[in-house]
Amino acid sequence: MSELLVDFITSLDGYASGAGWPGFWGLEGPEYLAWLGEQPEVTHLMGANTYRLMSGFAAGEVPSGQDDFRPEEEASVDELTRAPKVVFSSTIEEPLTWANSTLVRDDAVETVRAMKENGSGLLSTIGSLSLCRSLLRAGLVDRFRVGIFPVITGATGAERIYDGYPDIALEMIEHRTFDGRIQLVEYKPRVLEHPPLGAPA
Repeated sequence: MSELLVDFITSLDGYASGAGWPGFWGLEGPEYLAWLGEQPEVTHLMGANTYRLMSGFAAGEVPSGQDDFRPEEEASVDELTRAPKVVFSSTIEEPLTWANSTLVRDDAVETVRAMKENGSGLLSTIGSLSLCRSLLRAGLVDRFRVGIFPVITGATGAERIYDGYPDIALEMIEHRTFDGRIQLVEYKPRVLEHPPLGAPA
């Protein structure tokens, strides 16, 4: 049986990106990059918007405001290109141009449920906020991991991660600090029917 990890990289205030900020907010350090390089092979799950963005990077489209990719960004995209990827979309047309990508038009929740039951190894989301939200609501997520970077992007932040989420209890199973500034927290999530003091009136 496969295990499903929802994996986010965020600012302290819970944004997935920010206008004018480079990848990793420009704060990745040697410890963090070494840890990324040690991660096991995974099958990445994503929606249409993430696929369009990341496949564009793989094809050489540089992020807005940059002249070139930084080496760390280029290495990250290269790793994603080599990894197997499953893209859930009703709007993207085949054939997919990004190597090792498979398009699925069926319901994402039911497809991932079957992938977990019939597969092995690790499934991991990348970006794809609405997909992650749906998988969490369905109770399919085994691990919820967040890399928190020490910036607040209140003026420029984009893609608020947790809007629209259900209430979720989180049991911590791992935590680390990289390069004296990046905090990694990993939890086992449990979706709540209502908060501890009862459902709102």
